[in-house]
Amino acid sequence: MEQLHAHEVLHMMEGNSYSEASLKEASVKTFGEDQRFYTCSAENMDADELIVFLKQKGIFMPVENGFTVDITKVCNH
Repeated sequence: MEQLHAHEVLHMMEGNSYSEASLKEASVKTFGEDQRFYTCSAENMDADELIVFLKQKGIFMPVENGFTVDITKVCNH
């Protein structure tokens, strides 16, 4: 299976808020249980690993019921 860039998940998040559990659920529902993801600096991550990675990179922005994507911190390529 071909890896997807994390942008796919980040664009899915735009305008929505998530908890870590609901983001994983949405990712699995949208992309499949076995989907792997890559970024500019990491690859072959499952949904859980991607969430941890994005959280550590400061890509998530707190909102009332969890977090959303801070689109200003997403690389643009």
